[in-house]
Amino acid sequence: MFKLKISTETIGIIFAILAYLSFSLLDTIQKTLIIYYSVFQLLFIKYCFTLCLSFIESRRKKNYKFYITNNLKLQILRSFLSILESACFVLAFRYLSLADAHSIGGLTPIIVVIFSSIFLKEKITPKIWLAIFMGFIGVLVIMRPGLSIFDPKSLIPLSAALFLGLYQVVTRKASEYDQNETSLFYTAITGILIMGSISFFYWIPINLSFILLFMGVGVFYSLGLYLQIIALSKARASIVQPFHYTLIFWAIIFGFIFYNDVPDLFTIAGATIIASSGIYIFLKKGD
Repeated sequence: MFKLKISTETIGIIFAILAYLSFSLLDTIQKTLIIYYSVFQLLFIKYCFTLCLSFIESRRKKNYKFYITNNLKLQILRSFLSILESACFVLAFRYLSLADAHSIGGLTPIIVVIFSSIFLKEKITPKIWLAIFMGFIGVLVIMRPGLSIFDPKSLIPLSAALFLGLYQVVTRKASEYDQNETSLFYTAITGILIMGSISFFYWIPINLSFILLFMGVGVFYSLGLYLQIIALSKARASIVQPFHYTLIFWAIIFGFIFYNDVPDLFTIAGATIIASSGIYIFLKKGD
């Protein structure tokens, strides 16, 4: 009988694609909720679900001391960066289409390489620097600075990409000291304490018709994180990272289905340049 053999890295890629699909569904929901509710409420809900995820993951790994960290300062730093990047992305969905926000946010993997060179002293070849420059050109194509069509609000997802890139580098450094469930725990606790205290002043009573959407935010955020953890446990980060660009693909589809958003040629061209640059970088990193 013929048996189909699937490599471990292929399984990791499958989980990565599912993770980014989950994040795309999350963003689709957030684009609706941010119109009616504060960003602080949305983040508070997300971090509550993240706390539950840290308990689930620690139980799965039988790590009953997951709350003990070997580098508290690093965990607090990455937690603050998580709040900043999440807040910027959610705000971006209020003002921009899903495709525009994710196309600019697609610069994140390239930013990770730059910050890795600066803070982790990873070597970057001239070819990769050229690809990084091309990725920046892709962002300029989308944002069109200096033209009348330029929207200053497009700086919001750009800021989110910067914070997310730095967050990933700090998370990579934190992984040298703590397990994933420990990082999840501190991200959740920090987010709950900060967002809980702020959202108290901006809390808007949740209408019953939005309950399922709020549940969706928590479920898809936690599911995306969990699937990403599994993906990275099965495949190398350099293999998984290029599939980050499927976010743009899903954003275009969901934006059209739920919000009737049709990306213009500049967005499509810029997104193609950014995605091509990012994929090239991660294909050549191991050379």
